[in-house]
Amino acid sequence: MEIVNTIAALKSLLETARLAGGKVALVPTMGALHQGHVSLISAAQAQARIVVCSIFVNPTQFTDPKDLEKYPRPLAHDLAMLETAGCDVVFMPSVKEMYPQPEEWHIDLGPAEFLLEGEFRRGHYQGVTQIVKKLFDAVSPDLAFFGQKDYQQVLMIRQMVKHFNMSLKVISCPIIREDDGLAMSSRNIHLQAEDRRHALVLSKALKYVKEHFSQYSLAELLHKAAEMITATPGIELDYFTIADGDTLLPATSKQQSNLVALVAAKVGDTRLIDNMLLFD
Repeated sequence: MEIVNTIAALKSLLETARLAGGKVALVPTMGALHQGHVSLISAAQAQARIVVCSIFVNPTQFTDPKDLEKYPRPLAHDLAMLETAGCDVVFMPSVKEMYPQPEEWHIDLGPAEFLLEGEFRRGHYQGVTQIVKKLFDAVSPDLAFFGQKDYQQVLMIRQMVKHFNMSLKVISCPIIREDDGLAMSSRNIHLQAEDRRHALVLSKALKYVKEHFSQYSLAELLHKAAEMITATPGIELDYFTIADGDTLLPATSKQQSNLVALVAAKVGDTRLIDNMLLFD
């Protein structure tokens, strides 16, 4: 496994590797890796000859400086996990490397930018697309792999790829869950034991909606899910919605073919998101 810290070194390494042929895949991460990330590496290995995993805690996507400060950075753990997973290249740039000078960034990501997470974290997706564009430019991947847990993020990145007419394929991979249903997340490390138990209601509410989708109206499903979550101690619900999977606008009919249930809530001091496709 090669570890590189500069764009120039990365480009040189990949140029040599590309001469042997085969596709290059990128798995962008902010570190604090878990089995969800490993699943992305595995998916990438199945479709590409070279897999690059980036580890970079991107400052421009944090709307709360305290959130950036406390974001976990277990580097030795991450590298050991990537080594075991058989990752080919790890790209770990400094902030100075990715942002050598101040820059302005704003692109049209469409109306969905301002819904759900966009409403609660204004400017977040501008920061996300800013760094992902930089990573795409550095790696020039044929394929890029992201987790479905950040459902809205994948939509925004696809919009960014379309905006710049980039010739790569963005692939969304299924959510990996703990045995009890909790969606794996780098933020789970911040959950106290009691909060960890309470957090299970998020996946339970999503599962309830999926399993009872044919029995109740959209309004009834939303009410029952919200009721389950708000009745749980220590949880502050930001939103629970059943939305069009392409636009994220609230579903108006159960006959829509691409529906997804999405939830965000503060559990103790930690904000978690989760979602579930209603038609697999």
